[in-house]
Amino acid sequence: MSAQAPTSDLFRSERMRRRRIVNWIVEGAATLAALLAVAVLVIVVGSVVSRGWHAINLDFFTKSQALYSGFGPRPASGIENAIIGTLIIIGIALLMALPVAILTAIYLNELAPRKLASVLTLAFDVLNGIPAIVLGIFVFIFVVVGHGQAAWKASFALAILMVPMIARSTQEVLALVPISMREASLALGAAKWRTTLSVVLPQAVGGIVTGATLATARAAGETAPLLFTTALYDNSVHTDPRQPLASIPMFIFTSAEQADPVLHEQAWGAAAVLIGIILIASLIARWFADKSVRRLKGER
Repeated sequence: MSAQAPTSDLFRSERMRRRRIVNWIVEGAATLAALLAVAVLVIVVGSVVSRGWHAINLDFFTKSQALYSGFGPRPASGIENAIIGTLIIIGIALLMALPVAILTAIYLNELAPRKLASVLTLAFDVLNGIPAIVLGIFVFIFVVVGHGQAAWKASFALAILMVPMIARSTQEVLALVPISMREASLALGAAKWRTTLSVVLPQAVGGIVTGATLATARAAGETAPLLFTTALYDNSVHTDPRQPLASIPMFIFTSAEQADPVLHEQAWGAAAVLIGIILIASLIARWFADKSVRRLKGER
């Protein structure tokens, strides 16, 4: 008696079984990769917080850095001037970078010829990979030399770092907006600039906020540009961007080089504060982005 030939139903069931196995493997690998990424973040943040927790108190936020001679009681010391200086420097950098980056992304995605857009996109990708110390030296040579250091010059250097990140993320999000929405707006008689501002840009708010947040997080932790532009500061609290201002990255850099273990602990505490500032800024930015998206959808 001859063996029965396999049926098409059997082949289909075998294929479905293989597909399910492959799907489970891929899902497991993706889940494992996500857990590893979160685990690294938890380890880094936990290590920073555990090492600097004892340095964080009220004086740490309300006092400026005080020098200790080694004799007598140690004066209260903190990073008030560094926090204020960081917020001013990053705020000015964001004001410089955001309009330029968004307008550049609009031009590349909506107006520029395809060949020119490809060349400029490649240029932005290259600029995005330039080390921060190179940009710091560039700003030092052309802006600082002969004129002195100032906080706005540090903001200018950080803005150069931020522009390509925000522009490229905005460009990618603008490209995801369906062409039908542009065509519908143009068919109703709206001009191209009105279509871009009223139809295309609002759909890309989430991506713009995400790119700006990532760029701000990168710029807030950079030390190399600050060494060349705003390193000659004193320990008083200043808010004038025309003079050098203290910053958290510079405080971490200088304190970590000292032999005093208390300064090492304060450096870890300042790093924890910097992470907290970035976290709060990210949450606020995401809240505004979600609110804008809900308003566009007619939700409350």
